[in-house]
Amino acid sequence: MTIFSKIAAGEIPSYCCASSEEFYAFLDINPMAKGHTLVIPRREVDYIFDLTDEEIARMHVFAAHVARAIKKVIPCVKVGEAVLGLEVPHAHIHLIPMQSERDMLFSNPKLSLPAEEMQSIADAIRKEFGE
Repeated sequence: MTIFSKIAAGEIPSYCCASSEEFYAFLDINPMAKGHTLVIPRREVDYIFDLTDEEIARMHVFAAHVARAIKKVIPCVKVGEAVLGLEVPHAHIHLIPMQSERDMLFSNPKLSLPAEEMQSIADAIRKEFGE
């Protein structure tokens, strides 16, 4: 079981932003920007393109709804999307609020936000998402 599966199952605490029967979205604990969110399938799959076509489509629709909620909460020009998948063997999409394309450089220093601020951001995104 991957760390992301444990997070989605509630075995490891997370800052939940949105959830459904099939997908789970939570704040990245080493964010590149305030509101940096990870979207994962609850089904444990290492490589995003090993999901079925239908799962990929549903995951991106779910991520789009999460991105719209993020944009309402975090002042940004757009919410960028990145799929890398080498650090954790569980398919995931990064949703990153950005002011410029430079904000999507994973070599940028990560933020360290207090737990109270992380919880506040997650709560606001979840509210906008409609949970």
